[in-house]
Amino acid sequence: MFKHSKLFILPVLQLELSPSGEFLLPQKFVDGMTKYAEFWAGSVKALMQVAPPSADYAVLDKKAFRAEDLPFEIEVVSYDKITAESLSPASVVLASADYRQNHISQLCRSASVPCLYVTEYSLKTRKQIIAATVGNPLRRLRRVWWEMSQERKRQQAIALAEGVQCNGTPTYTAYRSMNANPLLFFDTRTSAAMVASDEDVEQRCQHLFDEKTPLRLAFSGRFVAEKGADHLLKVAAELKRLDVPFQLFLCGDGKLKDSMQRCLERGGLGDRVKFMGVLDFQQELVPFMKHQVDLFVCCHRQGDPSCTYLETLACGVPIVGYTNEAFVGIERYSQTGWVVPMNQPKLLAQKIAQLDADRPALKDMALRSLAFARSHTFEKTFTARIDHMEKVALKGSANSHLNSSKLITTLIGSIR
Repeated sequence: MFKHSKLFILPVLQLELSPSGEFLLPQKFVDGMTKYAEFWAGSVKALMQVAPPSADYAVLDKKAFRAEDLPFEIEVVSYDKITAESLSPASVVLASADYRQNHISQLCRSASVPCLYVTEYSLKTRKQIIAATVGNPLRRLRRVWWEMSQERKRQQAIALAEGVQCNGTPTYTAYRSMNANPLLFFDTRTSAAMVASDEDVEQRCQHLFDEKTPLRLAFSGRFVAEKGADHLLKVAAELKRLDVPFQLFLCGDGKLKDSMQRCLERGGLGDRVKFMGVLDFQQELVPFMKHQVDLFVCCHRQGDPSCTYLETLACGVPIVGYTNEAFVGIERYSQTGWVVPMNQPKLLAQKIAQLDADRPALKDMALRSLAFARSHTFEKTFTARIDHMEKVALKGSANSHLNSSKLITTLIGSIR
């Protein structure tokens, strides 16, 4: 792209403001936007809505930032009041596949600005989220019906855009045929420098060949039903019943923590399960995973394209998890990990017991996990996305000029 190009990004995340006017944002979001600012040739602006006061996003690492300290601009907007004129200064608009933004590609078309959508949640995944979080059957039915109606609008919006970037295989499978310029990517924060080495895996796996040492299992993320956090203690209880030597480290926090703590106490699992709290990703979580974890336990009930998958593989840690469509897609592409039927914690525990009896398989899969992660580091993924955006933007700009020329020719002809 040319030097002074302007990238407008419309994230799903809503903005919170502190009493003093600072932006309250997750560190992960700021890190991602900072990378856009580094990789994009011109300026970067995020157009963000302010979250309602009652909003609860269960964000684990929200921090306060001053506008002048950020390497990108934030403009507070209301998505339903955005106009084609307000988007016209952009060289390209990167919108989110979200019900609040289904009209953005039409506005961009009116403004002759190329638009790309980023997709994360397929209709199936959104239904899974509803099933995991909505208890009332009637309310659940209404929510599903609403999502189905929104899906038609989403498909129309994606078809009208100049490109679509699909985070994970579920939406890539769903939307790639609807747009002429689809791109598949796997979300990750892991840079090439952070990826574990073969030597890291060799050293970590030495203890596996002493049958008396327990398997070191881990989970990281939000303790919520969508992530299957409530199943982790069920897996632990079954492992105890099967007499499998193990330690389970739970890294994160969330609204289910108290109930998980009670389950731990009732099951007498205090000597085997440890709550680690929220670990800093780069300084604490990654080193811990690299050196202290043999297997990641993933009870995700939904097929969201969690960065957990690639970030875990980059630590040389294989994954055993439920057959949600995101993990199944990664397992198919990477040929790593083990999948078990959805919502079957006992079967998950049984698979872990099988691996305990075949510990060399854990080491082999750890090395294969590294090979896949090295092909999908943050730098490689982000470069591919920026290249895709620039090509689509340039093509869209050329088409826009071509359409303008045709319009001028038509007008001249009509005057004559």
